[in-house]
Amino acid sequence: MVAEPVTESPVRRLRGSDLPDLLELLSEQPVHNLFLEYRVRAVSMDSPWFGGEVWGYYEGAELVAACHAATNLIPVGRFDDHILESFALRVRRRPTASIVGDAGAVAELWELLRPAWGEARSLRMNQPLLAISHDPVIAADPRVRTVLIDEFEVMYPTCVAMFFEEVGTDPERGNRDGYRSRVAQIISQGWSFAIIDDDRVLFKAEVGAVTPAACQVQGVYVAPECRGTGLAAPALAAVVEQARERIAPTVSLYVNDHNIAARRAYDRVGCEQVGTLATVLM
Repeated sequence: MVAEPVTESPVRRLRGSDLPDLLELLSEQPVHNLFLEYRVRAVSMDSPWFGGEVWGYYEGAELVAACHAATNLIPVGRFDDHILESFALRVRRRPTASIVGDAGAVAELWELLRPAWGEARSLRMNQPLLAISHDPVIAADPRVRTVLIDEFEVMYPTCVAMFFEEVGTDPERGNRDGYRSRVAQIISQGWSFAIIDDDRVLFKAEVGAVTPAACQVQGVYVAPECRGTGLAAPALAAVVEQARERIAPTVSLYVNDHNIAARRAYDRVGCEQVGTLATVLM
């Protein structure tokens, strides 16, 4: 009997030596893939500090898709049913806190994982991905500035409040020290921006991920007493100006489609939609 040839699986866990392949894949959509590129540039995939794994799908010698599995599950690249099924098989026994990425890929991957993971806490299947690579089209609020590390205790309660309002969970539950460390790290990097008046945070936003091409703004928050006053758009314009000057040439963010007030503010600044993401919160 002639033995059948062994066929190598097109899916394998990526290592540090695979970084050039992964960066080439991510460069095809640098704004869409910003967070994963930031992560793999910051920490080696071989390091115990990486905190997760990246699965890659190869067609011959070409990496055509990847899936980051850690706290978040992030699919990137080109997808068809077979590729998504291959990734789902690798991760279905290890539920994550969320699935985040291209809306079409997230929707299909979620359908494959739902039987094993159970129902989601929240489905956000239409999140416009916005970007701006030029100066804002409105004047910036001159009060917006970089937060200083000695203002940490002023900023921290606002960060917790914003997270709870946006995600619906307490970021301190189970890992308070970790969340405090992350907030402090962002401030120390000069990535936290705010309007602070007499120890009151009226507006804040952070840059949460950076690559040579772009940075991602997150945590945009306006104090309840300032909402509806027109503060958000000029304040965000200031963040865009300062981030483009110091951090990266393109500023991106994504927003829930039902958040009409936020979308209007981003439109006023000059942000344009470049894609659609989705988030499944577990």
